[in-house]
Formats: sequence, C-alpha cells, structure tokens
Amino acid sequence: MRLWTLGLLGAATVWGGACGKPAPPREAGTGDAPSPSEEPPVALNPAPPIQYPPRLYDQRVEGEVVLRLFIDSTGRLVPESTKVAESSGYSGLDSAAMAGAPRLRYAPAKRHGIAVSTLFLQPIQFRHSQASQPGAPAPAAPAVIVPEPQPITRPPVRRVATPPTDTTRRDTTARRDTTKRRDSTPVPPKPVTDTGGRNAPAPSR
Repeated sequence: MRLWTLGLLGAATVWGGACGKPAPPREAGTGDAPSPSEEPPVALNPAPPIQYPPRLYDQRVEGEVVLRLFIDSTGRLVPESTKVAESSGYSGLDSAAMAGAPRLRYAPAKRHGIAVSTLFLQPIQFRHSQASQPGAPAPAAPAVIVPEPQPITRPPVRRVATPPTDTTRRDTTARRDTTKRRDSTPVPPKPVTDTGGRNAPAPSR
C-alpha cells in the first residue's frame, strides 16, 4: 500500500512539472509580415534631369507638377504616354517637367519578383530655397526634387441605380373597330314603274 501511494505521488509530480513547463522560445523572423508582392519602380537618376525655368526662379515661383508616366518591363520610359496629371498652376513649370521627363531613368516595377510594365505618377517639385527670404542671396543651383513614384489609385466606381424596366407586353398591333363593319355588298337597283299606262288594268264598265 505504501509503495502504491508513493507511485501515485511521483506520477502527480511528473505531470504537474510537464504542465508548468514554459513554451519553447519563438524563432526569430517567424510570423513577420511577408514582403509586398508588388514593388514600385525606382528612380535611377543621380540628379534630377529637369531644369528650373530661370525666369520663374528669379521671380521665386514655386510649384509641384505630377506627371503620369508609363515604363515597360525593362524600365524604358514610353514618352508618348507622358502626360500632366496635376498642373502646378504655372505653364512654365509644367512645360519644364514635360521637357525633362524623357531623361528620367527607372528600374522596372516588380510583381512577385518578376519585372512588369506599369503606369504610375511622378511628382516633380520646384522649390526655391530662398523664396521666404526676400533679402537673402540666391543659392548656387535651383532646387528641383523628384520624390519616389506613386501608384495610381483608381477612384471607386459609382454605381447609378437604373429604374426598373416595364416587363408588361404592349400590344403594338393596330386596334380594329369590329362594332362597325362596312357592308361591301352592292345595293340592288330599285324597279322602274311605267307611268305611261301600258301595263295599267282596263277600267271596268
């Protein structure tokens, strides 16, 4: 009996130690967020190839132009697809951005690690570093900034409710008046009576 009791106590001790055992440490990197399946194009120009218009720079005019660009799977820019998506409000800045856009160089966008063609937005910023300080000397070089490309987000499609269609079948056949039928039979002529007395009965004597 004593041996059986000691055996039960030993089993309970082992089971309790197993239940209180802490979980093994989590390996590093397990459960981290996966890498995005789509990678935007990357600009390769060491310096922006877009020139600040001297006249607008002297007038301390600033602005931002957003271009819509299209590159193929090799990163080559298709100039015919370049358009101004958002104007800066100054035609001189817009023209300068369009003129320097063909000299922009990009690494192609990737989808699941494969290079693909893509359509994206490229902001072009014209910043005058001394625009807020009228008496300060002008910097040696104008500031043209080319930020990272931005994907094109399509606006949600607005669904317009269509009125219910009338499914009742309309009788398009011409209605005929069956109450009044015209009698197409010819009318017989009236008998002609002889008024000359030829067929008159003889007078009685």
